[in-house]
Amino acid sequence: MAKKKKTLNDLSQLASFAYSTNPDYQPEEEEFSQTLPPEKQFLEAHFSKKGRGGKTVTIIKGFEGDEQDLKKLGKNLKNKLGVGGSVKDGEIIIQGNNREKIIKILTDQGYKVKKIGG
Repeated sequence: MAKKKKTLNDLSQLASFAYSTNPDYQPEEEEFSQTLPPEKQFLEAHFSKKGRGGKTVTIIKGFEGDEQDLKKLGKNLKNKLGVGGSVKDGEIIIQGNNREKIIKILTDQGYKVKKIGG
């Protein structure tokens, strides 16, 4: 069987492509988001009911670092509290009004947490 040629389906495949006529051109290296240690993290614990059918959730915002580390932190919180939740758009969403417990867990791990709102 003959091999199929790879074709360019859309321009998104060219996202990392760079062309220059300058012989001294050095492409910029991509920056990887490195997770700050807990002592340098400033997190915010929010309480919200908006857009959730009247159900309360606690939202943790302000995490600076890798998405995988954020997911690990979210999973750790859900396991310790025994509740559900998710990680979306750089925020950890925990079901229920568990803000005080979450703040205690995070401060025990070395994070600086500020209580925001109601």
